Amino acid sequence: MTMSLAPGAWPADRAGATLTIDLAAIAANYRLLGERAAGAVCAPVVKADAYGLGAARVAPVLEAAGARDFFVAHVDEGIALRRYVSPDVKITILHGPRPGAVDDCVRHDLRPVLNSMEQLASWRQAAGRHGRRLAAALQVDSGMSRFGLSPHDVRAIAADRSLLAGIDTDLVISHLACADDPANPASAAQRAQFRHLASMLPRAPLSLAASSGIFLGEGYHFDLVRPGAALYGVAPTAAAPNPLHPVVRLRAHVMQIRDIAPGDGVGYGLTYRAAAPRRIATIATGYADGFARQGASRGCAWLDDIRLPVVGRISMDSLALDISDVPDSRLSPDMTVDLIGPRRGVDAVAEAAGTIGYEILTALGHRYHRDYIAA
Repeated sequence: MTMSLAPGAWPADRAGATLTIDLAAIAANYRLLGERAAGAVCAPVVKADAYGLGAARVAPVLEAAGARDFFVAHVDEGIALRRYVSPDVKITILHGPRPGAVDDCVRHDLRPVLNSMEQLASWRQAAGRHGRRLAAALQVDSGMSRFGLSPHDVRAIAADRSLLAGIDTDLVISHLACADDPANPASAAQRAQFRHLASMLPRAPLSLAASSGIFLGEGYHFDLVRPGAALYGVAPTAAAPNPLHPVVRLRAHVMQIRDIAPGDGVGYGLTYRAAAPRRIATIATGYADGFARQGASRGCAWLDDIRLPVVGRISMDSLALDISDVPDSRLSPDMTVDLIGPRRGVDAVAEAAGTIGYEILTALGHRYHRDYIAA
């Protein structure tokens, strides 16, 4: 397979690390998720620049794999996405528009998710200004208390359909709070509440499941599913093996190697002190590149089959590894080690940092050389 440099990415000979993004794996994950939710539209979520991996490269691959509906969070993400997909592709804005962005939604043919009575009124007024009916999705709050029309709001709309004047409701959605925990009864309760609230609104396709929700089974799929992190290889649940293909690999260059004596400290605060002679490698990746200080002592890199523990505090632009177990014959100037790779995927990195794979991906930053494996 061919590999290509992302537009504006740092050249390989100047970057401290290379982030490889497997577009073929993203396409395969999309197909797998579509098969899991057979009968429902599979609409990929490419918000946050495709979870940090580059919507300009990811979205066309997903469209080629069959996607015709895309979801993003913000209006400007939708405007940017318009440049990378076909004119007939539907783009939905999960947050809906702020008051000043309503006409931009109309101008760029973006479908808003209306989450509040205020957004509903703004979209209704826009339909009047533009002299035509405007499509929208309605979100109901089925129990997460984040986005969506409340049960009181839904009852008000059911009692007064003029509140939807000029609006074509072509999707009703909600979002699961605990889908990554299949044993949690909250998902079933939300599903029941979603059905109840949707029954009071105009008849329209329904959507409840995002990545993890797809794996709760057919009863959660409804008419449309909205996978996000699963497209990019993040495990939908910790309770079962990850069926998705890994998408990213991060290889960092060793900038310097030094031998230290017993008692020598490493890094800010000298929080690590060697109990015996050790060999330390400094690599050019730090918390500005998405590797947080929290959980550093549980972190590691790999050189083939050799685990290289992180020692000391992670700095803004660098971190230190104990490479004492690496034979001299395998050391070389400017060598690379895997920070994310075959032996330590994105979910393992997240677990060590006390977070989730979503945060790791979106925090990886823009200081890497980026290679894309073509789909």
